Amino acid sequence: MSQEKRKARRIKKEGKVKISLIPNDKHKSGKAISYHLSKDISFLGVKILSNTFLPIDSLLKLEVSLTKPPRFISGMGRVRWVKSRYADELFEMGIEFINTPKNQIKALKKHLEEMEK
Repeated sequence: MSQEKRKARRIKKEGKVKISLIPNDKHKSGKAISYHLSKDISFLGVKILSNTFLPIDSLLKLEVSLTKPPRFISGMGRVRWVKSRYADELFEMGIEFINTPKNQIKALKKHLEEMEK
């Protein structure tokens, strides 16, 4: 039996995530990657499906769509892992939230608590 190694419980939730690549030594331009689908989320990170490959350690600007009430949580993230799906046409990625304002994380935690009820 495998044990869960995550530091925070994830909620299975599909939603829109807007991603923009933050320029660094590997990526010279801030490429906008538009909207993609989240598969699950916690206050520490989000798993997404994307048709664009992003290397591990890529820095991202994120806008995660929340419902009830509809709003966005904005912050930064780092790609922690990538899995190819459907012959490299789709990619599943784990993104860790980093340097995200405390008020945004607080709003996300509240939203996740409401979803569990």
